[in-house]
Amino acid sequence: MKLRNVIYCGDNLDWMRKMPDDCVDLIYADPPFFSNRHYEVIWNDGAEIRSFEDGWSGGINHYIEWMWLRCFEMHRILKPAGSLYLHCDWHASHYLKVMLDEVFAKQKCFRNEIVWCYRKWSTRGGQFARNHDVILFYTKNTDSRHTFNALYTDVSAGTMRRWKGRKQVAQFEAGVRKAAYEPREQARTPMPDWWPISILNPNSKERLGYPTQKPRVLLERIIEASSNPGHLVLDPFCGCGTTLAVAQRLGRDWIGIDVSPTACKLMKRRVEQAGATGVEIVGLPMTDDDLRSLKPFEFQNWVIGVMGGTVSERKVKDMGIDGYTYFERWPIQVKQQDKVGRPEVDKFETALERYGERMRKAADERGNGTFALKGIIVAFSFTKDAHEEVATAKSRGLDIWLMTVDGVRSEFGASS
Repeated sequence: MKLRNVIYCGDNLDWMRKMPDDCVDLIYADPPFFSNRHYEVIWNDGAEIRSFEDGWSGGINHYIEWMWLRCFEMHRILKPAGSLYLHCDWHASHYLKVMLDEVFAKQKCFRNEIVWCYRKWSTRGGQFARNHDVILFYTKNTDSRHTFNALYTDVSAGTMRRWKGRKQVAQFEAGVRKAAYEPREQARTPMPDWWPISILNPNSKERLGYPTQKPRVLLERIIEASSNPGHLVLDPFCGCGTTLAVAQRLGRDWIGIDVSPTACKLMKRRVEQAGATGVEIVGLPMTDDDLRSLKPFEFQNWVIGVMGGTVSERKVKDMGIDGYTYFERWPIQVKQQDKVGRPEVDKFETALERYGERMRKAADERGNGTFALKGIIVAFSFTKDAHEEVATAKSRGLDIWLMTVDGVRSEFGASS
């Protein structure tokens, strides 16, 4: 199993179980927060969409059991001097702390409950604003042999005024302690476990549109504190790849894992932009069975991505249009099923006609009255009456192509 600068697509539990003992220096884990929220994202380039739910039908006990299995593997693969930073919030932080105390030899390996505080608008009344996350910091060893590079913050304004930023020292005269300073040494304040770092605002150049994206400075602080250049950093819930991009820029090796093929492809682009070469994604869906098991939006991304198109900006309310070819802007509908028949083609015809009306109006306004109305439906297979309906629609000026998944592979030269 490759353990350097690689992205694994799939369940992180499966991949971590394949990893050897004591192989990772630092793990940053940002799992689902047990928030019971639905997220739907279109990446900035418009090429992909991701929809996922942070929901747990079995309640908190199901969530903690799910997390325990993964934290057990994280503890196993950490090197003796390694560290885990588990990112969570008020929904489950107290449950996760108790669970991690068990996994990491009771409380002996617990180091800090780091509070990442930020400012944001809160609309809920009757309580204080919830403006912080919690990051639980554990080490594999109970002693001080773990990797830790002390970080410092600026000294207080009072220290700057009185001591001009110099380090304070204690001097004793006749048994009386007097304050003094060391003229050749600057004062430094050890970084506390309270981290005021701004969240990414909607207009930030760093933002990719991912709803739980964390700022780079947060990951920089963690990676600089608990790893050294050349160390291996793992993010088993890698999302949009911020951990990997920061690790790459700081000279660390890295491994990213995510269940989403869409996220894995985004990670690859980000680390390549940060200077990584030869990046491999292992585990992307290859066979029909793989593709059938994907969540609907992931399957949609695969099809539209292979075709080089862009996803519909209307997301769920797409009225039958999931995406468009890149240059011609022909509508694409994706069906993750076999034997797509006449009813589905009928519905796509309606969506195509509405789209055609808008495009003809736009063409007229540009002084170009010609517009070819074409559309594509992709599925695993089609019925005979679907092909018959396509022939009927063509007589009304609707040019609909029915493409199977195998046809997409052949036409666009895709194997994954």
